Formats: sequence, C-alpha cells, structure tokens
Amino acid sequence: MSYRTSPETVLDLVTENEAHKDLYINDEVFDLEIQHLFRNTWVYVGHASQVPNKGDYYTTTIANQPLIMVRHSDDSIKILENRCAHRGVELVAQTHGNTGRTFSCPYHAWTYKTDGSLIGIPVKEGYNNTGFEKSSATKGLQTIKNVCIYRDFVFVRLADEGLSFDEFFGESLTSIDNMVDRSPEGRLEVVGNPLRYMNNCNWKMLVENQTDSFHPMIVHYSSAGTVKKIWEEMQPYEGPKPMVVECIVPFTMDYDFYKKMGIRVWQNGHGHTGVNFSIHSDYADASGYFEKMVKSYGKTRAKEILDENRHNTIYFPNIMVKGPIQTLRVFKPIAANRTLVESWIFRLVGAPDMLLERTAMYNRLINSPTSIVGHDDTEVYERAQEGLECNGNSWMNFQRDHFSPEGKSSEEIFDGSTEAQMRNQFRAWKKFMGTTKSGPNRYDAN
Repeated sequence: MSYRTSPETVLDLVTENEAHKDLYINDEVFDLEIQHLFRNTWVYVGHASQVPNKGDYYTTTIANQPLIMVRHSDDSIKILENRCAHRGVELVAQTHGNTGRTFSCPYHAWTYKTDGSLIGIPVKEGYNNTGFEKSSATKGLQTIKNVCIYRDFVFVRLADEGLSFDEFFGESLTSIDNMVDRSPEGRLEVVGNPLRYMNNCNWKMLVENQTDSFHPMIVHYSSAGTVKKIWEEMQPYEGPKPMVVECIVPFTMDYDFYKKMGIRVWQNGHGHTGVNFSIHSDYADASGYFEKMVKSYGKTRAKEILDENRHNTIYFPNIMVKGPIQTLRVFKPIAANRTLVESWIFRLVGAPDMLLERTAMYNRLINSPTSIVGHDDTEVYERAQEGLECNGNSWMNFQRDHFSPEGKSSEEIFDGSTEAQMRNQFRAWKKFMGTTKSGPNRYDAN
C-alpha cells in the first residue's frame, strides 16, 4: 500500500489510544506530515531579540522550507523564503548576520529589499519585450503571509487558510506569558547559539517524551541517581546546594511526585506538566530578584508569577518551553528516523545574572550533546526507532489513565501519571493532517 496514492488511509493510523508504527518509520507518512501538518499549524520561527537591528537576519527551516527572519527598514519583522526568484538559489547561507538594506543573490546578483521586493537585475534590458513583467520572478522573494509575533516569539502558518493564531493556541499562551513575566521588565533576550544535536529517531518521540512523567525515575536512574548518591555521600555539606545538584537530582523523584504534579491539556495538541508544582519549584532564590519583581508588578502579582512552576509545555507540533528555567527546545523533523534538536536559552531582562547562570548550566547539563541526562533519553528513542521495525505488533499504546472521554473541553486537568497529553497530540495530528478551517476532511472523497 502507498500512502502517497491513498493519503486518506493515513488518518486510520491513529485510534483513540494507539498509533501505528508507520507514523514513526514510514517515509511516505513523514512526507505527508511535511506537506500538511507543518503547513496547517502555527510553527515557531524564532525570537525578535535575534534580529534587534534593521538588516539583522536569522535563517532557519520549517519542515523542509528554508526561511529568513529579517528586521526590515520600517523595524517590522519579515519572514521570507530563502530562495532567489530567478533560479532558486539559496540567498543566505549563514545562520545569522546583518545584510544591510538588501539581499543579493550570489549567482546572478539579483537584488531585493529586506521586505522581499525585487529592486535590481544586472543588464535588465535583456528582458525587454520578453513578457518578463508577467512572470513570477518579478514578484520578488516569496513573503510568508501569516505571521504572528506574540511577546516577541515569532510564529508562522505556511498554509494560506486555517485556524487563526489565537484559535490555534488559545489559553496555552499562558505558559509563554509566565516565562516573559518572570522578567522585571517583561522582556526576554535569546542568549548565544542553541545547543544542537541529531537524534536517530522520529520527531514525535521527542515531543511525546516531554510530558511522559513515568520515565524519569527509570531512564535517568543511572545518571541522576548517581548524582543523588554522590550528593548524599557528601553530607553533611556546608554552603548552598550546588547548581548541578539542584538541576539533576529532581529527575529521581518517584511516581507519586510526578502523579501529584498534574497535567493540563488544551485543544490542538498543546499541554504541560507541572500544574501544582514541578522539579523546578524548589530552586534557590536569587538575591534581590523578588524585590525587583515586586517593584515592577506589586507583591501579589509578583508572587503569582513566581509561584507558577510549570514543568514542560508542549506547543504542538514541535516546540517545548520551560518557563521557570527559560529554555525552549525545537524538534526539527529531518527524516522519518532523524530529528535535529535545538535547545535555546533566554535572559530575563532586568533580573539578576545568577538566573541566567542557572539557565545556561541546566541547558548544558540536560540538553547538550555531552549531557549525562539527555543521552539517557537518546538511547531510549533510538532503541524504540529500531524496535518499531519488528512486524509482529504494529501499534504504539497510549492508554494509561484513559477513563473517560477526552478532548471535549478547551482545558482539562489530569493526574500527572496520565498519557492524556500524548492522546491530545494525536488528536491534533489527525486534525491538522486532514482538515482545514472550514471543516471538511481533505482526504474524504465525498
């Protein structure tokens, strides 16, 4: 069977509690995800602080689409396809820089403003009387129409039609709000380049794992458990708890801890662990931080902001944010069995430097290519990817704590032991693989 010639069969690969292995290993299913899922959803591009000055740019990809995020001359942010209108050459090869007022193609020197408009062609008279003015090339660089900048986080929807930004995210944006509000000035800044590494597994495995609360005490026993053992052997210890202990040891918490944390899910695949508390709840205070927050927000609001310690928030389809520790991870699909992971950190503008130090340390300890904790997960992902090649059982199960109908409300809260957020993600997967804003199933012959 070919999913390309019978794409409607893709929607049958997800049931209420299970997902077929082809969602993870089949190249045709992967291609259809790129063509439909990543076009129909609002996908993260970058952060406005990455392009603070006019002419600053940052290049990235959404699925298989190379894009440029650039600060235009009017101080607006434009998202352009990274492709010359002439012969398709990639305009910008660098990840970031400043282009000045224009982009120039390295092949034939066609020149464009930073809003994508074509302003220069060498020996342009060669196109006289050719009908060139009616060609697609005269339109310049393709500009992404559907762009939304929410508190400096930049998202796009590649499809011309679909859910609006607010319809797609709804109340899930409160996790971004909380992360930004932790700055006394209400602003974040990206710090440095991300930590990048490749995982030999399907992108959905990484997304699912972010709200899987029943794996840390098992998968991370060898790493976090060892740190905990060494720390206990060091007692009594004089002085503050080392950051490395503060960041790693909570991964050893037991089932009851994670169950009581709770999970909140929203429509369209978004959700977070840590409704009541999280592994970040007991971090040491930074000297003078609360006082700065009180000055900016008042004591009651400052306490509300800092008492909210959500663990991992998934923004479907492929990013995760940690508000209390100011990190964002992007899971970029490269192939059915390959995913590029980018882990970014942010500075809380106006907050003590100690908080950025902890954020950077957490990212290195947990998310770097040399992490002792992150590679626990990497091994499991890759073993799962290999195991799914077996032919006897074709299904992945996500049935834990599924006792009643789900997905009927705009917001639902469960015990942290549930796999409800994974089921939520698969409902969204099915929705955006097969539907548009107007409702009809694009694969329905009727």
